[in-house]
Amino acid sequence: MERTLALEAVKLVGKTVLLKGWLNSVRSHGKLVFFDLRDRSGLVQVVAQNLTTNLKQESVVAVTGKVKERPEKLINPNLATGKVEVAADKVEVITTAGELPLPVDGDGHDIDESVRLKYRYLDLRRPRMNRNLRLRAKAVKFIRDFLTERDFVEVETPVLTKTTPEGARDFLVPSRLKPGKFYALPQSPQQYKQLLMVAGLERYFQIARCFRDEDPRADRAYGEFTQLDLEMSFVEQNDILELTEALFSQMVKAVFPNKIISVTPWPRLKHAEAVKKYGSDKPDLRTDKNNPDELAFAWIVDFPLFTKQSKEDFFYGAGEKAKYAPSHHMFTSPHPDDVKLLDQDPLKVRGLQHDLVLNGFEVGGGSIRIHDPKIQEKVFELIGFSKEQKQQFDHMLTAFGFGVPPHGGIAPGIDRLLMAILGEPSLREVIAFPAVASGQTAVVDAPSEATDQQLKELGLNLSA
Repeated sequence: MERTLALEAVKLVGKTVLLKGWLNSVRSHGKLVFFDLRDRSGLVQVVAQNLTTNLKQESVVAVTGKVKERPEKLINPNLATGKVEVAADKVEVITTAGELPLPVDGDGHDIDESVRLKYRYLDLRRPRMNRNLRLRAKAVKFIRDFLTERDFVEVETPVLTKTTPEGARDFLVPSRLKPGKFYALPQSPQQYKQLLMVAGLERYFQIARCFRDEDPRADRAYGEFTQLDLEMSFVEQNDILELTEALFSQMVKAVFPNKIISVTPWPRLKHAEAVKKYGSDKPDLRTDKNNPDELAFAWIVDFPLFTKQSKEDFFYGAGEKAKYAPSHHMFTSPHPDDVKLLDQDPLKVRGLQHDLVLNGFEVGGGSIRIHDPKIQEKVFELIGFSKEQKQQFDHMLTAFGFGVPPHGGIAPGIDRLLMAILGEPSLREVIAFPAVASGQTAVVDAPSEATDQQLKELGLNLSA
């Protein structure tokens, strides 16, 4: 017999069905045993008589039985299948669950996170976490469809790439074939997407995995994260903002219909104005901050191109004597009216940067990029790059000598965006297998030690 999903039972009254899933709960009333069977579609109540099999919560079972309408007074209005139940003719325990190290029926917020992540495969059984992953999948599909329909090309860029100073520490991967040399995991596909503009694709996107060796916090995952990477040629800043606003406005309506975008069109605030008025460059503009279904998007523009370099917030890779650090990144174009100030007063130069803010979180950032090699060289000079550091970007400067279009883009963080939309307290609530604060990956205990043979093949010796 072909398997029937729990939710399908409501349309099969009087039919015999085969259900397979997990025992969500078990209630014994003498000779009658009631249990809720859970599968990917939801729950359905099963009633069995004279059952000799011992049923333990979260065991996997197969049930054969007839779908019946519940008496009107026993209908459960809170359950999608609440008008029916399955009268079991046969109950088979496929696998028995041992004693659970954590409950899976609540929201899980009160459980120690280290326990939740150690047994993440159980934690993901809880309805809230299961829902979050399904909504994430729907959101990503919507993004893909939206951009593909608008002539964007999805391109996968390398994960093993070159280490370059880009503002955060790289994760390094030793090369076996080139002893003593290292790959880097990409902090973002920044250089590749700009090279794709040189290649003439004009419209590119990718659901990209990115890697940064940064300290974790609630709104930043340790090690790796996912972003929508998007780049366009022959555009101005307004084109990027309008496309992004249309994308996420429509996504919220389609995937999160219970959420309300409180202000449209999205406000555009100058950086100095936002800091002066709200004390932050990522203000929470909700009218009612206690309303979890209100979404207040906003744009922050007119950032300074540079900030003062400081020991406390040192731009990773810059020269020690550098006076300036890039406010966004070193490929952000200066405002055309301020180019002359690069030689006169760099701190007064505005950058064509745009940050996307949602409910007090920065959920994306982007810019119009530098396409003039001379301006790019000047920016490298101002942030204190040595000759050797500049040479690490020779591939970019060489490519820009063969006809590069004006271009720009944005990279919203998928994890942080969904965290803000869903009102979750941490990025880890929307990621299947996140790392804990110490950097250890959920479930599999990574990082781990390498064997002596592996280290030998890589030509590495570990110091104590």
